[in-house]
Amino acid sequence: MANQILETAKGKMDGALNALASQLDGVRTGKASPALVENITALYYGAPTRIRELGNIATPEPRLLTITPYDPSAINEICKAILAANIGVTPVSDGRKVRVPIPELSEERRKELAKVTSRMAEESRVAVRNVRREANDEAKKAQKDGTLTEDELDRLLKDIQTATDATIGKIDAAAKAKEAEVMAV
Repeated sequence: MANQILETAKGKMDGALNALASQLDGVRTGKASPALVENITALYYGAPTRIRELGNIATPEPRLLTITPYDPSAINEICKAILAANIGVTPVSDGRKVRVPIPELSEERRKELAKVTSRMAEESRVAVRNVRREANDEAKKAQKDGTLTEDELDRLLKDIQTATDATIGKIDAAAKAKEAEVMAV
């Protein structure tokens, strides 16, 4: 029972960490990255579809993304979706491809993006703490029901806290790395 509670909590904490990593990939730095646009949804025949499913995203140059749609009729919708996402880039279409030049980030915009990164990290920390609280409540309930002894409960609570601390450390490291990447000129 104790192992099951701990493994479930660790799985949820890893999920929060993976979600943060995915969010951080979408934060724009000075370099072109397919992660910047791949999860933006465009309307394709009336259905919201991610850009990565509509075409091939490439980075032919450090400051340029190109999107080659599988269906050329989707070009206008891809351009509209990128503009609507408000990520600070302007797509250009030549009829066959969508080019997305990545402009230099101003110092003010860098600081703003660093704050966004910090906010994302804090949301992930809160999610991990909520998982810890749920796991602790479940463990205490199991002890009340008689499936865990008091010693097992104490050991389980310590293990849950250790997992929480480790995950929060990873979140902090990921956020610091992204902030450094954003602030680098």
